[in-house]
Amino acid sequence: VIEPLYPTSGRVGRQPIGVPRMLRMYCLQQWYGLADEALEDALYDSQALRDFVGIDLSRESVPDATTLLKFRRLLLDNDLTKAMFEEINAHLAEQGLLMRAGTIVDATIIAAPSSTK
Repeated sequence: VIEPLYPTSGRVGRQPIGVPRMLRMYCLQQWYGLADEALEDALYDSQALRDFVGIDLSRESVPDATTLLKFRRLLLDNDLTKAMFEEINAHLAEQGLLMRAGTIVDATIIAAPSSTK
């Protein structure tokens, strides 16, 4: 859905980042409610996020906030977000992984003094 509209190599300057990597960054941005700059910072700070996206800092840098902004605008300007999430939901439903309802439980364990009673 996205690839026909996404820039390809052969242009002067930096090579475009692959669609799969950009989609993973876009999903992280949506899941965690991050602004473009905040996602860039989070990717530098978190090894887990870099692993998910597929970034190895010893070989490459994290895409900058402007790259993220341009990708997000590409999706929005071409009404691709709805089609993309419909495709993701269909894939998850097909695999039996789509959650329709549930409860989130905070299972954080904190240290507390024992009762005096």
